[in-house]
Amino acid sequence: MIVNRVENIDEDLLGRVVSTEEEAYNLYNNYATRVGFSVRKGQKRYNTKKVLRQFSYLCSKEGFRLDSDPSELSKVSKLETRTGCKASIRFAFQDEDDTWKVSYFVPEHNHELAKPEERQFLRSNRKVSDSNLGVIKTMVGAGIRTTNTYSYLAEEVGGSQNVGFTKRDCYNVVNKEKMAMIEAGDAQSLMNLFKRKQAEDPMFFYTVQVDQENRMTNFFWRDGRSRIDYDCFGDVVVFDTTYRTNRYNMICAPFVGVNHHWKNVLFGCAFLLDEKTDSFIWLFETFLESMGGQKPKTIFTDQCQAMANGIQNVFPGVCHRLCSWHISQNAARNLGSHYGNQEFNHMFNKCLQGYCETELEFQSIWDDLLAKFNLTGNPWLMTLYNLRAKWCPLFSRHIFTARIKSSQRSESTNNVFHQMSTKTMSLTQFVHHYDKQAEKMRSSELEESFRCNQGLPSRIAKSSGILNHAATVYTRKIFKLFEKEFVDSLAVMMHEVGSDGTIHSFELNEEGHSRVYLVQLNSFNHTISCSCKMFESMGLLCRHALRVLNVKCWSQIPKQYILKRWTKDAKKELEANEHGELLRVNGKSSVTLRRNALMRTTYDVLSKAAETKATTRIAVKKLREMEELIEKEMIKSKGEVNQKTSDNVVDCNASGCTFDETPVLNPPCVRPKGISNARLKSAMEKRRKRTSKDTVSSSMKVPCLVLLFTISYY
Repeated sequence: MIVNRVENIDEDLLGRVVSTEEEAYNLYNNYATRVGFSVRKGQKRYNTKKVLRQFSYLCSKEGFRLDSDPSELSKVSKLETRTGCKASIRFAFQDEDDTWKVSYFVPEHNHELAKPEERQFLRSNRKVSDSNLGVIKTMVGAGIRTTNTYSYLAEEVGGSQNVGFTKRDCYNVVNKEKMAMIEAGDAQSLMNLFKRKQAEDPMFFYTVQVDQENRMTNFFWRDGRSRIDYDCFGDVVVFDTTYRTNRYNMICAPFVGVNHHWKNVLFGCAFLLDEKTDSFIWLFETFLESMGGQKPKTIFTDQCQAMANGIQNVFPGVCHRLCSWHISQNAARNLGSHYGNQEFNHMFNKCLQGYCETELEFQSIWDDLLAKFNLTGNPWLMTLYNLRAKWCPLFSRHIFTARIKSSQRSESTNNVFHQMSTKTMSLTQFVHHYDKQAEKMRSSELEESFRCNQGLPSRIAKSSGILNHAATVYTRKIFKLFEKEFVDSLAVMMHEVGSDGTIHSFELNEEGHSRVYLVQLNSFNHTISCSCKMFESMGLLCRHALRVLNVKCWSQIPKQYILKRWTKDAKKELEANEHGELLRVNGKSSVTLRRNALMRTTYDVLSKAAETKATTRIAVKKLREMEELIEKEMIKSKGEVNQKTSDNVVDCNASGCTFDETPVLNPPCVRPKGISNARLKSAMEKRRKRTSKDTVSSSMKVPCLVLLFTISYY
């Protein structure tokens, strides 16, 4: 047997006195770290009154493991680390002064001790401190990968050997926090999270649908800020369900709009277990209820019959537009080689993108398309033609659509979710990620609003007239769109074709184009209209109307043609009302905010202190003094809290409290292998992908999706 005495550590702990068990453990563990071994707790001894009298700590290699049953095969091959080492320490209670004294101490070891560079791996020496835990939680919460978080901590302290724990410990801490987040079960933890959010934000709204076994099936939520955004920009809603990003293979369905900076804004989000009509009716009714019954003017979706049924049932009279991008993908799948023909694409896109000005022109191009390519009677084109009012912009020019031609705004939001979430993510985690994404989008909006209020574009600031007026009222992005129309109006030819003194009629055509547009100007009530219907569909005056106003020497845009949703003050009134006051409460925990504030305050001081040895000594001394004061205050505060808690203990049964509320169970977990958490691709996209792979190697077949079925009730 090897007897390894510690020669480099001239320290005998026999007779040392400590006040508490924690202090005793720290004494021996610090000694063990300096020597090069790990510590574990030993036996405790009590007297007849069950009062602790002795406790001990041992070398982690003390004793031997019991022989296991050979028939029980272990899943993990573990190392045998026990060597029967006798090194230990024992503390005995001293009645005379209520302290603990080292009564027995064995320093000899029968095994090799860890080298100085290896002591960072000793188990009892590895501990994630509260300060490090706070940094880890903050950085992981900000979307920084765990491995990068650990690298940052190592960089801050001069190497991984000084961190105090390993990268694996860092991963374990992160996973522990994730598990704590759904400790009550994923669905019930989500319910608890929603309840906390509702307590913090009175305008927060959520609702959940469960099946007969009380398993969560569908749910929807939105915060108070989303309600204000909807009040300002809820005239156009983009709704998309082609995205799955969670362990239950549920469908993520965000409601997205466009704000006054031409950026995405979130109105709320839902998760659905299936894409049936009943599910969509429930969701749209819930969404409408959460928004106070205010319907949008236009809603964009993909081509789903169940979704269309739900919209027709809940949103009668609302313009339902189909995503042109999805129609293009379906055309490629259903029309085969025709879709690859350049002339066919030109004629088809002329109808799809709304380049036709009249229904007669649309019908003529459509008939020529069918005749030229012998597609008369094609079932897919016949179905598409019957839905022409939903996908051709010509048929909805009189309705405000913000000239959005596809649901890719929603899909771009989904792409952001895809970057930050995984197919194994819990629903509770996803809601946290959703909140962070919403916060980033709102921060971007706030920054853009700040820029808009700082001044005017330099080329416009010294000018006057309509362009200067537009720069004053519109946001930067909307002004760029307006400016383009204004500049293009300079190339528009016009001549007056009629006037009765008040109403003036003009015919205009753009240079190089034969199409003629009709503009009517009422000089009495300052109204103007154009046959292109740009203001009705976009909310901005077109180049034809601007040409007339410019020629007639108008210096400002008529008030009725400044759509508030595009202006700098689009949210001014709503943000100043009582709802805005409620939303100023930050949902972050006060502990996190205080820690972040302290880190910002102390960073500069500590950076200066690290410049010289003298300033470093001063900083260390003052930090230790601060630590002692803080610990005393924490002990004092903890005692006061415990006293207050004991004084306010309520007998729940006596006061009528019940614990009979049935917890909500997790959704059915039926994720087949091979399902990605990306947007659901069409068959055409998949075929193209397989074809490209086949040129290199043969591809493997992907298992089919498993059909989901559930019964939902309120």
